Amino acid sequence: MNYFQIFGFTEQYELDVHKLADIYQTLQKKVHPDKFAHASSQEQLVAVKRSTLINDAYQTLKHPLKRAQYLLTLRESDQPNEQASFSDNSFLMRQMELHEMLDDVKHANDHEAAILSYAAVLNTGFEELALEMHTLLDENSIQSNLLAGDKLRKLKFYQKLRVDLDKLEDQLFNDD
Repeated sequence: MNYFQIFGFTEQYELDVHKLADIYQTLQKKVHPDKFAHASSQEQLVAVKRSTLINDAYQTLKHPLKRAQYLLTLRESDQPNEQASFSDNSFLMRQMELHEMLDDVKHANDHEAAILSYAAVLNTGFEELALEMHTLLDENSIQSNLLAGDKLRKLKFYQKLRVDLDKLEDQLFNDD
């Protein structure tokens, strides 16, 4: 049984995260290990395994990028290694620009404005790629899944830059 089936969803990228959370709570109440405290050790072990599976499934499906990765895995779409270089030269140039922009935030006169501006650039790029990936995942062909995997790798890059920006923001405002 795959993660989508556990929650009664079809295998697609789009899903109702509120419904997912509600079903998660219901399932966890049924299989929570505390309910099996007086059961046999085998039943307790089964309860722990079910609870862990439901947790893993929930954590994967509630996060869009993890959900996309899982969906591509289910579709047996070959995905390049995270460390593989991008063959998209324009995206490589964009990566360099974004790293330079992040470095500029450090040296800006108005850190708050620079952070907001950079965050807006990241959000716009992320949203554009996410929409493209979503469309490709909905298409669900061998080629579209490969292209969706490429978009996913790019989205992870944007996500990492967002984490780097958050760390920089903490450094800038905690050192003042």
